[in-house]
Amino acid sequence: MLFDEFKSLLDEVRRLKCETQTLEIKKAKEGSPTRLYDTLSSFSNQDDGGIILFGIDEQTGFTETGVYDAHDLQKKICEQCKEMEPPVRPLLNAFEIDGKVFVTAEIPGLDVTRRPCFYKGKGRQKGAYIRIGDNDEPMTEYEIYSYEAFRERHRDDIRIVDMAEDTAMDLDAIQNYFYSVKKERMNFSRINEQEVSELTNLTIKGKYTISAVLMFGKYPQTFFPRLCITAVRIPGTEMGDLGDEGERFLDNRRMDGCIQEMFEGSMQFIQANMRTKTIINPQTGHREDRIEYPQAAVREAILNALAHRDYSVHSEGMPIQILMFSDRMEIRNPGGLYGRLQINQLGKAQPDTRNPVLVSMMEAMNLTENRYSGIPTIRREMKAAGLPEPEFSDERGSFVVRFYNQFDSSSKNVVADTVLTDNEIKLIQFCQTAKSKKEIADFLSISTVWYAVSNYIDPLIKKGYLQMTVPEKPGSPRQKYIAAK
Repeated sequence: MLFDEFKSLLDEVRRLKCETQTLEIKKAKEGSPTRLYDTLSSFSNQDDGGIILFGIDEQTGFTETGVYDAHDLQKKICEQCKEMEPPVRPLLNAFEIDGKVFVTAEIPGLDVTRRPCFYKGKGRQKGAYIRIGDNDEPMTEYEIYSYEAFRERHRDDIRIVDMAEDTAMDLDAIQNYFYSVKKERMNFSRINEQEVSELTNLTIKGKYTISAVLMFGKYPQTFFPRLCITAVRIPGTEMGDLGDEGERFLDNRRMDGCIQEMFEGSMQFIQANMRTKTIINPQTGHREDRIEYPQAAVREAILNALAHRDYSVHSEGMPIQILMFSDRMEIRNPGGLYGRLQINQLGKAQPDTRNPVLVSMMEAMNLTENRYSGIPTIRREMKAAGLPEPEFSDERGSFVVRFYNQFDSSSKNVVADTVLTDNEIKLIQFCQTAKSKKEIADFLSISTVWYAVSNYIDPLIKKGYLQMTVPEKPGSPRQKYIAAK
């Protein structure tokens, strides 16, 4: 860190008066802090690392105190860094401003394959931390496992399901699978089905794998009761909001069965609970009913959740969740981003695959293309529908996709939550060329003109679907009405 960089950092602390995701503040006026390992661990376990700034007292409103002895403090910091596994290699600097000496320790983020960094005195399970905002939080057992699983290449999607016999499997579906892989892979066409089963990890030494059970089991939840999808429609914008009659959920379902059945059930639930918005094309007067979220985007999000969730023993008790709020929909699947992939790389970089065997089976059965096109498709479909960008987040062991349902302000010809009668739609089509009150009344088979004006023409003008040809003189005998452009 250069002196100008330190000055900028100090100015930021003076302005914000807080710690951040990558900044920890310590006093060190009377001596070296005795407990740095939680921050050393948490900074090492995030991609951006972090900076520990010594010489500011957070407890007294971020008073600049300076440190007791820069030389001794740096020595003590290094001693604590050696107590970490793997050892932390900080970049230390001392700076003097206004007669006070400050020390900075820049902690580099470890490569994913070397995480978690933990304090040896407490061991991996209790001495590994993660940074959440300005706090150092102990890692969960699953968070620790997720690093180990990637580093050691655990193959959780080919775990053996000892209790799964042929009677628990859809043998016709398995035959279709064999037909598909033999057709697509010419080298499989000359070998028997038992060999294909072993080569594709449908079975290992004759025992079905978890991927096989999830894809072709008659009822996989016999063995894994919580490997399912739960879906709720909530009457407000937050969990716990109540409806007009005090109900917590407007709909509440559980989708189970094989992968295909869970996918189809989820799509049916979402379609049944999506509101419809009416789109009127002013050029033709045609009415189009647009659903809340584009189906192609929803499809990709659900398939991604099924294909890429964590199927290890650490998360097999957690279902995929679909939460439909009044302003958004969230799809949550157990297992955060896998490997080195970061949120800002989604759809741009080829990711490591957590469940390569399951994904290959889904591809063979035409459920997914396995061409890393899911995220780009979601973004493209949301944009085409005039909706906000989807949000993707990695939230401590869960990957979350958020779709927001309000129409973008730049969208054209969108009338939200408006329902037009068939006669109104026909009238808008009729008025593609200007028509008089009498012509409109005759078209509607209404004997009195004033009734046509008060019940059809005026309401459609207020809604923005019709406009006057002589708006400055509403009562003009030459007044006509035309569909709004």
